[in-house]
Amino acid sequence: MSTHPQRFEILVVPEHVEGRDAAHLAESAIRSAVVEATGETGASGYPRYVGEGMEADIDPETRTVEALLVDGAELDYGLSARIR
Repeated sequence: MSTHPQRFEILVVPEHVEGRDAAHLAESAIRSAVVEATGETGASGYPRYVGEGMEADIDPETRTVEALLVDGAELDYGLSARIR
């Protein structure tokens, strides 16, 4: 059994949004999704999570999104992904 979290919520926010306050990030998000572990490792070497149109490689220790596709495409410039 994996010791990594099995689920994360990813928030896509404009890059100018600062801080990690969950409520502030949620208000600023232009899209969100709950992603679940697939049991696979992504090209980045981190565990792969998928759900609601998002596919992400997430470092579970630092809670950092290392790679992300939204509806099969990379994020546009000016957007960033945050974990809540």
